[in-house]
Amino acid sequence: MGRNYLAGQQGDALNAILAAAGYNFSLLLRWLKGFLWLLIAALQSQPKELEA
Repeated sequence: MGRNYLAGQQGDALNAILAAAGYNFSLLLRWLKGFLWLLIAALQSQPKELEA
């Protein structure tokens, strides 16, 4: 987790919570990136209608 710049027991607890939240946020961003790639690929692969 690196250096803890927050003082005391509350600082230690807050540092652990913030580190976990940051890790979960990075996982969420990675999932969202994959989802958007799939969505873009699905939208581009749809056949286009030709007007008569």
